[in-house]
Amino acid sequence: MEAFLVSTGVVALGEMGDKTQLLAIVLAAAFRKPVPIIAGILVATLANHAAAGAVGGWVAQALGPDVLRWVIGLGFLAMAGWMLIPDKIDDDGVGTQHRFGVFGTTVVAFFLAEMGDKTQIATVALAARYSELVLVVLGTTLGMMLANVPAVFLGDKIARKVSMRLVHGVAAAIFAVLGVLTLFNVGALF
Repeated sequence: MEAFLVSTGVVALGEMGDKTQLLAIVLAAAFRKPVPIIAGILVATLANHAAAGAVGGWVAQALGPDVLRWVIGLGFLAMAGWMLIPDKIDDDGVGTQHRFGVFGTTVVAFFLAEMGDKTQIATVALAARYSELVLVVLGTTLGMMLANVPAVFLGDKIARKVSMRLVHGVAAAIFAVLGVLTLFNVGALF
């Protein structure tokens, strides 16, 4: 259960103000059809995070526990620093993919936007740290949905009222704590 809860919380916080959250706002404004957008986000996230989780599981098996501990710990610390760098979205092509429909456009746009994104890298690291791959993928997917579904419905009203700097600071602190705990082998990590 820890894998699920940590994965959900870290990704939900990390996703606030992320380019995919901004993409959710852009898609909502462009299409004004929340249900297919939300369904597209879910499908794209499950596919992307399942692949990332599989990579994380493979990394955990390929490396020994000592090397893995250092890789994961340093990775979490790097994620803490990365969380403090604000994202921006590329406006290219958001409105040009109408031929796929609202759902298809959302799936393609979200899947591609997540490639190499903070939350995808976090999913790899979390899957390498926790042996419960399914719980990690479900948790990171739920975290994405918790951050993006309100963005679809409320759009930029959220962005104006919530300090993204604070949210990113909290997410960075969580990643830093996870990194330090991992490096010092605190708890039953492996």
